[in-house]
Amino acid sequence: MLLPHAVLLAEARSYVTALADRALTFDGSMEYERVLLELDELHGGVFSPTTGLPITDPTALYTIAHQAIAELESHEIDPLGLELCLAMLIAARETDTRS
Repeated sequence: MLLPHAVLLAEARSYVTALADRALTFDGSMEYERVLLELDELHGGVFSPTTGLPITDPTALYTIAHQAIAELESHEIDPLGLELCLAMLIAARETDTRS
């Protein structure tokens, strides 16, 4: 894995983790965790998220996480798996905002 790919993956994981930590509902948090598990599955589960993100707004976190996951396709990651991750992220957001 090249550095740009690793940085993008770390960014995606970090922002999805932040969404899980700041979820409004337990179900929403669990759905974000499922997105992380799917990302890990696509990459062999060898990466951990960074900490101390400067952004706390859930909408901004979601937008950045969505973009980072979508951009992973340019690094030869399974496109179907990435589409699944994006669908799961959207579902997690909907579950979390349904409070």
